Amino acid sequence: MDNQTLSPATYFVSDTKRWGVSNVGLFTGSNNPHYKSSISNQFTNIVDPELFQTARISASSLRYYGLGLENGFYNITLQFAEITILDNSEWKSLGRRIFDIYIQGSLVLKDFDIKREAGGISFSAVQKKFRIEVLENYVEIHLFWAGKGTCCIPAQGTYGPLISAISAIPDFTPTVSNKPPSSKRNNVGVIVGTVVGVVSFLFVLAIFYIIRKRKHHDDNEELLDIDTKPYIFNYSELKNATDDFNLDNKLGEGGFGPVYKGTLNDGRVIAVKQLSVQSNQGKSQFITEIAIISTVQHRNLVKLHGCCIERNKRLLVYEYLENRSLDKALFGMNDRICLNLNWSTRYDICLGVARGLTYLHEESRVRIVHRDVKSSNILLDHEHIPKISDFGLAKLYDDKMTHISTRVAGTIGYLAPEYAMRGHLTEKVDVFSFGVVLLEIVSGRSNSDSSLEGDKMYLLEWAWHLHENNNVLDLVDPRLSDFNEEEVKQVVRIGLMCTQTSPTLRPSMSRVVAMLLGDIEVNTVTSRPGYLTDWKFDDVTSFMTEVATKGSNTSFFNSSASTSIVGGAKIDDSQPILRENLSGGR
Repeated sequence: MDNQTLSPATYFVSDTKRWGVSNVGLFTGSNNPHYKSSISNQFTNIVDPELFQTARISASSLRYYGLGLENGFYNITLQFAEITILDNSEWKSLGRRIFDIYIQGSLVLKDFDIKREAGGISFSAVQKKFRIEVLENYVEIHLFWAGKGTCCIPAQGTYGPLISAISAIPDFTPTVSNKPPSSKRNNVGVIVGTVVGVVSFLFVLAIFYIIRKRKHHDDNEELLDIDTKPYIFNYSELKNATDDFNLDNKLGEGGFGPVYKGTLNDGRVIAVKQLSVQSNQGKSQFITEIAIISTVQHRNLVKLHGCCIERNKRLLVYEYLENRSLDKALFGMNDRICLNLNWSTRYDICLGVARGLTYLHEESRVRIVHRDVKSSNILLDHEHIPKISDFGLAKLYDDKMTHISTRVAGTIGYLAPEYAMRGHLTEKVDVFSFGVVLLEIVSGRSNSDSSLEGDKMYLLEWAWHLHENNNVLDLVDPRLSDFNEEEVKQVVRIGLMCTQTSPTLRPSMSRVVAMLLGDIEVNTVTSRPGYLTDWKFDDVTSFMTEVATKGSNTSFFNSSASTSIVGGAKIDDSQPILRENLSGGR
């Protein structure tokens, strides 16, 4: 029996060195706090009532560790009984003890209430069983009070986690002896009641240091330089969440690898992005994506829940967005995927994406260029709120630099000419890509379609043809029977401004937001960019294929000519504009 006297921040490791527990938390309003509760009541509905006559309690955080376990699946049983809040008719019975339970870092029980689970009865045993996989020779069980329930009924300081016993039994035949060096007892089936003490925060750090040292060297190195460390999922947890990566849960596949829909034990629906083992380029993009998305947070950027790195397995875990990507919503191949987006929704999507890019370029702690803005990298949630995703190609650079020179990466049809030809990268590369996306949203078609003839084949060329002939409304998606004509013209003009040959003629994203909100005037563009006039587009297809397959730093774009902009007062549209309503979409 563990009669260890505990305090708000102490730890205890069993004599066998097989179990340890940490406790953190101070009971408020209690002059003489106790971290163990004992009663003499008898429990008639269980085989071993003595287990429930004592219980370990905590004011905040209680972590149990089973150490030196052989890897494999274990059946974990947690045993509880409410022995402090009685079930009589007095006001003292109104107390509620509510806490959360995590196993191996995953939330398995949220807002757990012992008395409620027992049907409102005190001194009644409650068992919760879980099957978990041990991958690194330890199990962690974390009971955490998140501030819910009551705090002072029936007495001051009656709250926080309470547990009577824990058992961890292997669901396999052990291949090694389970006898500790200092004991002759057989601990294959370990029953730990309140005999287990409390392991301090320092002990937790020590355990995780040991665990990290046991990992492969490459796994350690990959996340060391990331300032904001992501939450680390176990592979087995993601495997269970996706039903062993069942093809029925597959959402799609890109250059990185497949993406699966999954559901965690706490009920959260997630999207799991799995790095293909054969992807060499993907490994660097994997770390880039973690580093970038972990440092930013905005309503119009996809949320990263965490990642998984185990041996050669690398996965990213994102929030699940049920309406998937914008390209499928606009020009999907079947009605189930293709959404009927009205004009108001499309306009809001334009504004949301613009706000997200403004945040990356001008408002985040670090300056970020996405480098791969396109319809397939814009995801829609259940309310069609757009969220920019896929930061694997993103780049950071200093505000003091005019540009950086880098290897060209991105998607044909969205590449800015100066970047495609010379590798010159600034935030105006994203502005160009955004302009193409605007025209796709208006027209409901992709930027190139070989099934169409003449000028219609390439969206930018077709948009310019209609603009020059004052027939911009002919660009509108024929599925849109009702739309605001002035807003359509405004969005098309912004799209044409964003896709100018010279980066200095393209507006900053903050000015784009202001234009979409009607706060500043949208200037008129009068002549085609050089990359449209200097290339004969009938010859482009083979050239584009060559660029895509050889990874050339050239493009069918040509920046020899520029487009003049007239209308209104002379304004430097290339400079950022700081306005209060930029943050309105967060």
